[in-house]
Amino acid sequence: MPSRRPPWPYGVRPDDQPPADADRLLVWLARRQWRSLAAGACFGIPWMLSIALVPAAIGRAVDDGIVARDGRALVLWSLSVVGLGLLSAAAGNGRHWFAVKNWLTAAFRAGVVADRAVRRTGPALTRTMPAGEVLASFTSDFGRMGHSFDVLARFMGAVVSFVVVAVILLRGSLLLGMVMLLGGPLLVASLAFVMKPLQRRQTAQREEAGRLTALGADTVSGLRVLRGIGGEESFLDRYRAQSQTVRRAGVRVAGTQATLDAAQVLLPGLFVLVVTAVGANLAVAGEITPGQLVAFYGYTAFLTIPLQTAVEMADKLITTRVAARRVARIVGTDPDHPAEAARGWTPPDAVLADPESGVTVEPGVLTALVGARPEETAAVAGRLGRTARGRHGVTWGGTALDDLPVADVRARILVSQADPRLFSGAVRDELGGPDDDARLAALTVADADDALAAVDEGLDGELEERGRSLSGGQRQRLALARALLRDPDVLVLVEPTSAVDAHTEARIAVRLAEHRKGRTTVVVTASPLLLDHADVVHLVEDGRVAATGTHRELSRTDPRYWAVVVRGEEEDR
Repeated sequence: MPSRRPPWPYGVRPDDQPPADADRLLVWLARRQWRSLAAGACFGIPWMLSIALVPAAIGRAVDDGIVARDGRALVLWSLSVVGLGLLSAAAGNGRHWFAVKNWLTAAFRAGVVADRAVRRTGPALTRTMPAGEVLASFTSDFGRMGHSFDVLARFMGAVVSFVVVAVILLRGSLLLGMVMLLGGPLLVASLAFVMKPLQRRQTAQREEAGRLTALGADTVSGLRVLRGIGGEESFLDRYRAQSQTVRRAGVRVAGTQATLDAAQVLLPGLFVLVVTAVGANLAVAGEITPGQLVAFYGYTAFLTIPLQTAVEMADKLITTRVAARRVARIVGTDPDHPAEAARGWTPPDAVLADPESGVTVEPGVLTALVGARPEETAAVAGRLGRTARGRHGVTWGGTALDDLPVADVRARILVSQADPRLFSGAVRDELGGPDDDARLAALTVADADDALAAVDEGLDGELEERGRSLSGGQRQRLALARALLRDPDVLVLVEPTSAVDAHTEARIAVRLAEHRKGRTTVVVTASPLLLDHADVVHLVEDGRVAATGTHRELSRTDPRYWAVVVRGEEEDR
């Protein structure tokens, strides 16, 4: 039974199912780091409480030391002020450390959850959400997901210190205590008139920014086509219009945000004025002592901190919920095949079958598909690797391929298409593989030594964009080596030698058959050189298997097969 513990403290368990609701997702994240959140609160509460008690110590120093002319009491309460300052400094360091940890942990775990959801849903995600919105989540939303976790320790300290100060004021003056207990919450509640519009406008601004990102990404991917048809100006007009929409949405957000920022200063300031005025009248009337008046003034000055912290918490919570909605939307997207989220599947070493075409692939066998219409055999290969959309009934060991987890299928079955893509970067990184010995061995099987020699510095050299400095055959052979290095349980190669000469193809055919001996391999080709090394050959006509046998058997007995192979040989010439 697999362990339920994550691989490291900030990971996500394989069986964790994060909720697809913003608020529940935030609670779900908080539950997984409750220890660090509690530790932050244990530092945040004494940090702010020590600041709150300084006015009380100063007030006692005034009454018991200065007014009463007691030097010992003055020294004692002065030392108390120093002790509270040291406690505040020590607790503040711990609070800040845990605040940063909580922020980073929440942001990272949100990123892990979203990344896992993207891998699970695959192409279904971008059909549900714009690609730009997904990209915006990965570039900005995760950091915002941690903002509320960052402020939480200070907010807990603000709540506790506010209650303590209110109790002290109630003991000194019932009127001042009531002003504190009723006025503070009312001020914070009044911010709801600003926070709700801010949340709506932030959501709208994020959506428009996501559309702008998607527009830019789509344009970059089709830049060459745009230039070819002279569409740059049309794109610029669309991008300019969307950019202005984002700007206007940002201005609307900025106005509401400025109102909230101003409220963080104005409302606590008004509250301080009210409490100070009431305290001064009580002191003049003789209902409180001079020390209490000093303490009350200190309390009112201090109260700006918890009130501003409460406002900041509300502001950060709005930002966090907006980001959480987008992440929750990613998490809640259903894959094309609902059972893809299954866990614990072990791929069977059994027959891979496509009922639509009648093709069966025995385990450990080199199987070839050949047909007069290459698109038909390529479609069969795509279904075997589940690269085509929709349910086709392909089974592996009697289990429907569509009912197996996407991650497992992609890890176990690799389809290398006829036009594989190479990316810019180091050759070593492009190829992958465990080590250089394995890379060189795969290059030898693919007869790609000359392709490696064509790159300055060999494996350490840099490939240009799409490998354009190499010939078509060299790119094809590098892609073949890359596929071999993945060492999947089932390797499907679509026309792997279509761009090489006959001598090179003959070497690849011999080495490929030897290298993949005992492993399940499917080759889509009409080349006699490759077909001659296949254990089983399926002739496909009109999307169905028309004949099955070895290359030599079919060449002797089936004129249709012979016509396809001879035509393919003539085309190669």
